[in-house]
Parts: sequence; structure tokens; C-alpha cells
Amino acid sequence: MKQQFLLVLGVILGNLFAVVHPLFAQVWTLTGAPTNTAWMSVASSADGKKLAAVDFGGGRIYTSTNSGTTWTLQTNAPLRGWYSVASSADGCKLVAATLISDDRVYTSTNSGVTWMTNNVPVGNWRSTASSADGTRLVVGGDGGLIYYSTNAGGTWTASSAPTANWWSIAASADGTKLVGGGHGTGVGIYTSTNSGATWTLTGLPGFSWYSVASSADGMQLVAASASPSRIYTSTDSAATWTWQSNAPATSWRTVASSADGTKLVAGSATQSPIYTSTDSGATWTTNNIPIAAYFGVASSADGCRLFAGAMPGNLYSSQTIPTPELNVTSSNGNLNLAWIVPSTDFVLQQNPDLTRANWTDVPDAPTLDLIHLQNQVILPSSGSNGFYRLKTP
Repeated sequence: MKQQFLLVLGVILGNLFAVVHPLFAQVWTLTGAPTNTAWMSVASSADGKKLAAVDFGGGRIYTSTNSGTTWTLQTNAPLRGWYSVASSADGCKLVAATLISDDRVYTSTNSGVTWMTNNVPVGNWRSTASSADGTRLVVGGDGGLIYYSTNAGGTWTASSAPTANWWSIAASADGTKLVGGGHGTGVGIYTSTNSGATWTLTGLPGFSWYSVASSADGMQLVAASASPSRIYTSTDSAATWTWQSNAPATSWRTVASSADGTKLVAGSATQSPIYTSTDSGATWTTNNIPIAAYFGVASSADGCRLFAGAMPGNLYSSQTIPTPELNVTSSNGNLNLAWIVPSTDFVLQQNPDLTRANWTDVPDAPTLDLIHLQNQVILPSSGSNGFYRLKTP
């Protein structure tokens, strides 16, 4: 039976109410990506439909436009030791970094069909991050500085971050808030609030921080360490951190977050399954996926479509039923209806009376709010009763 709707929200003379029906299931399936491949990094669009994945051993970049069902080898991407890839929210703008042979950073504005070399200094680049619109980029690598760009890679500037092995970087949706993790003794977690120009050391110890992730607003952060095995989370942009002691003790290698920071997915460099959390890291669940060394994971904005790539191994995907929360605010006589970009299609409907069966589609097409990774529809307030719901087509 098709899920009819996940949330009904009513506006009754200025009063609001909501009904939410949460559903959850976890199933992982093999995607159509090449098998037995060194999948080092995976990036996803906000809706989980457009993907980019890099093959470290074979030096190739693959993309998908249907959530991994089929993949295209991007032959215009040079043969390199691709180590990291990041994507804009629409999946059109990509930034990829290479590790070996002292190479540069490459960007694409057409979902990977063509690529251009950027003027970042030659180096061994390991980490990349992108804002939702793809204009603000940041990269880090071995024994070097962090570089940032505010014009989609047109020009790059060295930041004030110390020289270190920068193995992980994540960005808020607007690209202003960044978090970076270093690998090696004494290197901790740093944050930036100005798109990477300046960086501040946080209170976390100097572990081997292999991966970091951020919510859309940059408030909720997660940092994963391989040695010692630790996962820490923050709900206040790194002002304070919590060690999530319920996370399994394994050599954490990769972590990704939903837009609101509540849903997390993590993989280990040792032979392990994928682990997920639906409560911001407080508890974790072992997933039904083949045991492997998972070096790259990615998440849709709603956290319901996940991807995991093994190195070496295969690339898997998981889809759970989204339960988008419909939020409403009132401003200047208008109603602003918004919900996190879902990984499956939903239609916004309206009805003047809940007792009636005549729900109709709202004719206004939603626009993408790149700051919060939400779909939004702004309607003039009629001053009378109104009810709204999200329904699968």
C-alpha cells in the first residue's frame, strides 16, 4: 500500500497543529556501480538522486542520476588517484581531490561530464567540502594548509589553519561554517565561521580524526576517530562535545549526516558492517550489509537514502521511508511552508476542512532553500481555515 501522507498541518485562525506518523526500516542493496572497486569517497545531491563516486585504485570517477541504479564512467575526468569528492545540493557542481603524484584539485559544473584543473598549489589532497550552491569550496591534504574558494574554484586562498594532515572537512549548507579534522599526534578538530579564512581549535583531543560531518546549519557536528576509536558529537557548533560511548569500538573511517543532524551513518576501515544512528549519535544500529572496509559514506538531506562504498569492494545503497516534517511560519501576511528535501517525491496539498475528502495539490512549485536544504512554498494568508499535507504522488 502506498503511503498516503506523512504529515498534516493545519492553520486555524493562526493556530497550528501537526500529526506525524514515523516509519523506519533499513535495507541495503548492491548498486549498479562496478564491483570489486576501491571506492574511496561518495557524494550525494540533497535528494539522493545524483551521485559521484571515486575509484582510488583505478583512477576513475563515476556518476549516477538515479540513486545508483546505473552509473556512468566520466571519461573526461583524468586518470588520477582520486581520494575525495564533494557535491552541491543539486548534484551539478562537483569538486574532487587527488592524493598521489602531487596533483591539483578539479571541479565540474555539469555533474562530472567535464572537469577543469584549479589553481590550488600542487599537493596530496585528501579532503573536500562544498556549500549547497557549490560556490564555497574548501580542500585539505597531507602536510599542508587548508585552502578555500568563494567563487566555485575560480580562485583559492590559503587559510590560517595550521600545517597538518587535513584528512576531513565538512561545511554547513551556506558554506560559512566549516569543521576540519587532522590526522596525527596532537592534531585536533578546528572550526571556521567565515568560509575558511580563519580557524579555531576546539576542545577535542588530538586523535586521528579521519572524518567529520555537519548539519545544514552547522550547529550539529560529528567527528570520527580511528585511533583511539571514538565518535564525538556537538550540538552547538563545537563549543562543547559529547563522546558517544555507545558507538562500537572500531577503526572509524567515514561518517555522514542528514541536514538536521539527527540521522548519522558511519563506516570503519576494518572489516565491519555499516552503523547508523537516528538520535544524533546517542545510540547506534548494526546494518544488514556485507562486512567490508567502508571508506566512503554519503547521505541525502533527509537521511533516508544512504550510500556506502568499500575499499576494495562494492557500493551499496539504502532507502528508508521518509517522514518529512512540514513546518509553517507566518511573515508579512504570508505563510511559509517548508520541509527538508526528501529522498522520494512528495506533493504539497491543501484543504479548507479536514472533514472533507477534496484535497487538492498546491499549484505553486516549491523552491529550494539552500541555507536549510529545505523545499519551501510561500502562500498568501487567506485569513480563513487551512490544512496542508505532504503526499506521495
